[in-house]
Amino acid sequence: MPLTKTRVVKWKESLKLQKPIKNSKTYSLEVIDVVQGLRIPDNLFATIPDAPWIISRRKSPVGDIPRVGTELNWQDVTGSWKARWGINRMNFNVVPGLYCVGEPDDSSPVFVTANYKMTFDRVRKALAGMSAWILVLDTRGINVWCAAGKGTFGTAELIRRIALAGLGQIVSHRTIIVPQLGATGVAAHEVRKQTGFKVIYGPVRAEDISAFVTSGMKATREMRRIKFDFYDRLVLTPVELTGLRKPLLIIMLAFIFTHITGIFKITLLDLYAFMGAILVGAVITPVLLPWIPGRAFSFKGWLLGMLWAVLVINWGAYLSRPHGLWVSLSQILILPAISAFLALQFTGASTFTSLSGVKKEMKVAMPVIIISTVLGLATWLAGRFI
Repeated sequence: MPLTKTRVVKWKESLKLQKPIKNSKTYSLEVIDVVQGLRIPDNLFATIPDAPWIISRRKSPVGDIPRVGTELNWQDVTGSWKARWGINRMNFNVVPGLYCVGEPDDSSPVFVTANYKMTFDRVRKALAGMSAWILVLDTRGINVWCAAGKGTFGTAELIRRIALAGLGQIVSHRTIIVPQLGATGVAAHEVRKQTGFKVIYGPVRAEDISAFVTSGMKATREMRRIKFDFYDRLVLTPVELTGLRKPLLIIMLAFIFTHITGIFKITLLDLYAFMGAILVGAVITPVLLPWIPGRAFSFKGWLLGMLWAVLVINWGAYLSRPHGLWVSLSQILILPAISAFLALQFTGASTFTSLSGVKKEMKVAMPVIIISTVLGLATWLAGRFI
């Protein structure tokens, strides 16, 4: 049904709209649109369809809010595994809106998260044994950290979602808990100015939520620390590999074509060398990142790629199939360049970098990688004819 005059007044009071946000006309219009232009159904949460993780519905002043379970089933686990490997990744999300766990009341805490299903699952699992509200923002299926950088986990979306959920009518307090990794996208003072809700930044990891609540909503130094340890880096490598599927397919088809037609003979050792350089750059370098000398990711990848090239050349000699001077030189030029390029891609997934640092590194590294690759291919071709 369209907004009635009474409904508009009620929602305006809930939002406590004040001054437009500086330098953000779109932002202001979005908030106004929420209270004046949207068609608000009688049951705001009827649009959230049933799902395996929704176990029931809880009645509230603004409708029946989905209650989610805190135990993950095999579908949740396999869904996360497939998303890691890029399978149905962009559809692995939940409908934005307000959810709950346990038996929350108007004094229960409100946790804000992204609508990436893997993130949502970690939050609801961490809330086992608690009664709380979960406000899910529309981050286009992206995790909190990346979405904060892109702006989808941001101030405007948070204000908009607070209004759409009718949060001011559901809880009596005016506090919401935003994950620390979302802090770069959320201006707490603007959220409070526009909605009346105070933003508290929670711990980095969902696993620390219980201890955070127990300590009176205060995060310890350890809870604030971003570890990005061996396992954290390892689980991100499948995404790096799956992103290479199309270019790898094209390259492999080119290898097969040149081999079958007799233009160039591609040996198994050539394939091992190429695939090894990919694994060095996309897997081994990210996993061993802190222990590889240097600061630049591309240099770290280049260094391990050079070690791999030397190993390949010596391996060929050991198998009594020594490479000629030209081929060996081409491998020294090409293999480290491949590893350096792939290691450079990991800057977008690491906590060790900044946007300005990445841009600076790319300006230096990309020309070197391109020149090295071109020279390597020219050397390889020369070796075939000389």
